[in-house]
Amino acid sequence: MKIRPTGRPVPARGVIAIGQFACGLLTVSQFGIGLFSVSQFTITGYVLAQIGLAYSLIAQIGIYVHEGYGRIVKSVADILKVI
Repeated sequence: MKIRPTGRPVPARGVIAIGQFACGLLTVSQFGIGLFSVSQFTITGYVLAQIGLAYSLIAQIGIYVHEGYGRIVKSVADILKVI
């Protein structure tokens, strides 16, 4: 993990990004944003996560657009029906 002189963490960025905070095509992180992600918390296209927001996901807790599997997962369509 890289830290700036001010004490703020620097996110990992790239095609394959691995770090506590990551942004890239493929991310492996605690907090991630990308197309494919393995993360604790993430916003992405396809994900394997503890908590995630994605097009398609496998998560403990998540919100998905197309398909999702996990303990507490809801589709965006179902959420919008409730509102």
